[in-house]
Amino acid sequence: MASQGVASMFALALLLGAFASIPQKAEAIGVCYGMSANNLPPASSVVGMYRSNGITSMRLYAPDQAALQSVGGTGISVVVGAPNDVLSNLAASPAAAASWVRNNIQAYPSVSFRYVAVGNEFTGESQAFMAPVLSFLARTGAPLLANIYPYFSYTYSQGSVDVSYALFTAAGTVVQDGAYGYQNLFDTTVDAFYAAMAKHGGSGVSLVVSETGWPSAGGMSASPANARIYNQNLINHVGRGTPRHPGAIETYVFSMFNENQKDAGVEQNWGLFYPNMQHVYPISF
Repeated sequence: MASQGVASMFALALLLGAFASIPQKAEAIGVCYGMSANNLPPASSVVGMYRSNGITSMRLYAPDQAALQSVGGTGISVVVGAPNDVLSNLAASPAAAASWVRNNIQAYPSVSFRYVAVGNEFTGESQAFMAPVLSFLARTGAPLLANIYPYFSYTYSQGSVDVSYALFTAAGTVVQDGAYGYQNLFDTTVDAFYAAMAKHGGSGVSLVVSETGWPSAGGMSASPANARIYNQNLINHVGRGTPRHPGAIETYVFSMFNENQKDAGVEQNWGLFYPNMQHVYPISF
């Protein structure tokens, strides 16, 4: 267990729903399949790793053809991203949004799509396209999307947190909120977002944690031991929900692999696996 008071590299991103009613899955945990690397195994092998490790949900940051072809027919549910660099085109017209849906969703009928995540870690420029893209997807893409939900993502990054909050290892209450004694920062943050949405008329909006994880190298408190503690405790925890919202919180661990084309340091070391498909640390789904 990591010592108290060490700065953490906890990261949490939230997909805030554009629709009120989302069917809950029995499985609450998925894993993000990032591809910012030049040494990753082929997509067919990666999909095999998801299956052999019991990972039933995958987040793709863009509609990668090889990944979508490989995951089709497996029953693994997929969150696919419309990345920031296509948002200006999608915002240009309903026809452009419909074309994107046809090419990247409808073209893969054997894939179990769950969400379309519109954008990721917005800049001011990309955020300006959000309203028209969501509108066009809802209006024009809806007949093609069927039961797939367009979402937008908001990234909340916690750069300096007492390790006892983020690792789910504190003894006793760490945050008191009325009748709720919060034991970890994950529950505190999720419920804070729910409370904020309720105050702004969004009480029926569902929330998905689209990224959360811990690096295994590259900075203070980044170690295989800390990463294993955080991610294993996360996997064991999210099926129970939060104090205000019992029941599974759909959550995606970041990330499947260490990615060598990201910035040096912690950015390259969030993976559960090395590119050679060996575990960075033991973990069970």
